[in-house]
Amino acid sequence: MATQNIILAGFGGQGILFAGKVMAYCGLMEGKEVSWLPSYGPEMRGGTANCSVCLSDEPISSPLVLNPDVLIAMNGPSYDKFANVMAKDGKIFIDSTLVNGKKFPDGVAVFEVPATQLAQDQDLSGLANIILLGKVLKETQFASMEAVKKGIEKCVPPSKTHLIEANMRAIQLGMSL
Repeated sequence: MATQNIILAGFGGQGILFAGKVMAYCGLMEGKEVSWLPSYGPEMRGGTANCSVCLSDEPISSPLVLNPDVLIAMNGPSYDKFANVMAKDGKIFIDSTLVNGKKFPDGVAVFEVPATQLAQDQDLSGLANIILLGKVLKETQFASMEAVKKGIEKCVPPSKTHLIEANMRAIQLGMSL
């Protein structure tokens, strides 16, 4: 794997920071060098939120991701902010339920996933972020399924362990797309 530089972005309440934390824990479970750098507006729920995740076989010199290899954009403003700084041959994953009518940059692969609609339709409310994470897993192989399961188990708080199964169903749904 060398290094993967990832930005996850959306608005507060979509689980952007949670999904980034799951990715980071996946890297830890596989012995990778990892950084996770969250950023969110003062509004939190409803405000802007993004995080940078670096997964590498080598030491990471900076947690800042300026030209991501992977972008997960869960709303239009987040797409607009980060799409034009993508690395050559990068991959963009968008929640097409909430992001539409956009021009895509040249030289990147774009995966449109109606994640919010799928989450509603499949009784996985609030897990659009994890559906997108499953699609990213399928297309980038950033971790093994075992590491993803361990990452989710680590990130889901003890009071919400009943949600681990739903998170795993969301990962599987994203991988099936």
